[in-house]
Amino acid sequence: MDSDSVSKPALGRRPQLSEEVASVVRHRIMTAELLPGEWVRLDETAAALGVSVTPVREALLTLRGEGMVAFAPHRGYTVADLTRTDVADLFWLQGEAAARIARRTCVLITPSEIDQLSWANANLRGAVMSGDAAAIVEAEFDFHRTHNHISGSGKLAWILQNATRYTPHQLYARDPEWAREALEAHEELINAYRAGDGEAAAGAVRRQFDDGAARLIGHLESTPIWD
Repeated sequence: MDSDSVSKPALGRRPQLSEEVASVVRHRIMTAELLPGEWVRLDETAAALGVSVTPVREALLTLRGEGMVAFAPHRGYTVADLTRTDVADLFWLQGEAAARIARRTCVLITPSEIDQLSWANANLRGAVMSGDAAAIVEAEFDFHRTHNHISGSGKLAWILQNATRYTPHQLYARDPEWAREALEAHEELINAYRAGDGEAAAGAVRRQFDDGAARLIGHLESTPIWD
């Protein structure tokens, strides 16, 4: 990784710093900023992110466990292959988990909780209008966190949250078409809950994950990753 060509996000000095580093490197792999076979150097990555080598080493151990990087003894870490099938599977898993949660939520959700979702979507709309990518990411996360909490599906929501680590949220937040699609899908979901239609709710959340998969694959096809 060329430290001069990489922006330096403002990472904190908290115990979970290695998780933040892993998130940054994971995003760069998922968006093909780092291509399969490229070396991920400890010192260069640490310098680019403004951290010590220790959290970078811990982050790469985590990513190795996820199959995102490979380790060559005495040489270091390289980016692992990322195929179209990998991307499709990641979003399929998220869509299936979210659809199951939506069906359960449809049975349990109250009018006041539907109002909470409407408020969260309005908050997302405001973030989109402001053009603030960080605010868009946070508002989108808040919408789904609010939604997933209602069903009481704690373990399934945990699995879904872990799967969404591979979603390049910042990439989507800079895409106005994605924002319009997300807002419409949220409205469709809310309307399904008002109508008590669990299958329509499941379809609305699947719509968003299917759209996410198509957009990411389209982005990756514009890069050298599959040349």
